[in-house]
Parts: sequence; C-alpha cells; structure tokens
Amino acid sequence: MRYINRYILQVIFWLGIWCLLWISADTDIRFILENALAFVLQLILIFVLIAYAVPKFLFQKKILQFLIITISAILLSAFISSEFGPSPKVGPPPGPEMRPGSAKLPSRFLIHLLIMSISSVAAVLIETIIYARNKEQMAALAKAELIESELKLLKMQINPHFLFNALNNIYTLSVTNSEKTQESINTLSEMLRYVIYDCEQAQVPLKKELNYIRNYIRLFNLKSSTHFDINFHQEVADDNTIVAPMIFIPFVENALKHSGIEKGKGSFVLISLVQKGDSIEFTLENSLPSMPKTKDTAGGIGLPNVRKRLELLYPERHELKITKLETFKVYLKLMLA
Repeated sequence: MRYINRYILQVIFWLGIWCLLWISADTDIRFILENALAFVLQLILIFVLIAYAVPKFLFQKKILQFLIITISAILLSAFISSEFGPSPKVGPPPGPEMRPGSAKLPSRFLIHLLIMSISSVAAVLIETIIYARNKEQMAALAKAELIESELKLLKMQINPHFLFNALNNIYTLSVTNSEKTQESINTLSEMLRYVIYDCEQAQVPLKKELNYIRNYIRLFNLKSSTHFDINFHQEVADDNTIVAPMIFIPFVENALKHSGIEKGKGSFVLISLVQKGDSIEFTLENSLPSMPKTKDTAGGIGLPNVRKRLELLYPERHELKITKLETFKVYLKLMLA
C-alpha cells in the first residue's frame, strides 16, 4: 500500500495546521475539545479518498460516482463535526460594536466544510499528480523495452544475412581459388567475432565498425580474381567515437549486391565516411545495372529495416537521403551529441 506513506505525511501536515490554529486561539483547551471530532473526521475522509474513492472511481474514469461520493462525504463530515461536537464557548453579550446587522463570524458548519473541502481537494490533487507521474514513467519504461526488443529483432535480421553471404563467398572461393580460402576464413572469423561479441553492446568504437566494413569489402574482393572498382574513403578525426553497431554496413552490402559490380563494365561502388567532432557523414554511390537484378529469394535486411533502426537509435539526430536516378546514392548524417 504505497499510499500509506503519503497519508501519514498529510496527517502530519494537517496536524501542524490545527496546531497553528490552536496557538492563534491562545492555546485554549476549549479549542481542542470543540475541533477534535472535526480533525478525526478529516483524517478519515482523507484516508477514504486516497485508499478507495480516487483509485476505484476517479482513476477508472467514473467521474460522476466519484463526485457523488466525495461531495457527500465532505458534507456529512462537516455536519457531524459541527452538530455533534461540543458547543462553542458562549461569548459576552453583544456590545455597541456587535449591534444587530453587523458582520458575524461564519457558522461552525461552514468553517468545518471549508476545512474538509480544502483537505479533500489537496489529497485528490496529490494522488492525481503522483498517478500521472507513475503512469508517465511506466509508459517511458514500456517504450524503452519496446525499442530494445525491436533493436534485438533488427539485429537478428541483419547478422544471419551477412553470415549467409559470407559463407556463399567462401564456398565460391574454395572452388575457384583454394589459395585464398584460408585468408577468407580468417577474415570471416574476425567479422563473426565482431558480430557475436561487440554487436551485443549498445554502442561500439567507430574503428570497429570501420574494420568490419573493410573486412566485408576484403571478403567480397576475395571471391574473384577480377578487380572490383570499390573505393572506401575514410577521414576520421577520432576512431574511438562511439556509434551504434552495424549502422553503415547495410548500405555497403546493398550497394555490392545491386550495383552489378561483379559483371564489371563500368560498375562501381564509392564509399566515404567523414567523422569530425560530434558528427559523422556517410555517403555512398553505386552504379545501377542495365538489367534489373533478380530479387534474392533468401531476402535481405532491406532499407525500411535500416530506416527503422535509425529512428530507434538516433531519433531527431540523423538525416538520411536516398536517391535513385542514374546511380544509387545514400547520404547519412549522424549527430552523436
């Protein structure tokens, strides 16, 4: 019962208020006798509100029932405390300054009604604010868990696809050029180490991501004795800059797959990564084959997957432009801070 602590604090608060009122009444013991019942009923009213009426009716959006219960409880408490408590001390006969028609003090019922109303409204407001804050925290936690689940799912879609392509490359290489097979296996081993261990982290140093891209290109080049026109330009001020893993490689994999570079004849892939300060600019351009490539039935991660991952990892902190005219171009800018 989390509301118990809040209830105790409110009891202490109103006890302090009543003590101040008693002091202002010259610590007359009669004041305590006249208002003790009102104080007890006030505490009961607050408890009923925060333990029952607010969670059972207000938070369940049963507003009419909540208002009926609350208003009835306030009126009943004020009536009982004013009618059944000790009668107020009778003052001296009215003098000249207390002539009929002059201003009179409000009745004890109205005073108790005001106190009951104020304490009830304060208790309801406190409970509502805490409820709204807790609900917001739960929503934020649920969103964080959803994002983490989605990221794990996206990684599961990415990593097996790279492994599938790499094994295909090594298989092709083992048939055509056995001397390079060992080198390709070593390269793949280093790539898998990055995927299995480093990619489990939320962020990795940029140098590891760059090394993975270089290994991927190296493995791709090993599959054939033909020279592929692949250029990877790197301009990095600090290769220990932290980035999300596997954030650039999908574009590289997509370019090598769909550029028609394996057929030669003017096909190319140009990659550039520039890191300065708190920003990274990644650009990629690749040729387009004259004949559309048959869609891979095994499937890939797809650009929608990449967009979704960027939205989750760098919300409002990335810019992605993709154009497809005579060539396929990608521009990605990450704002790291």
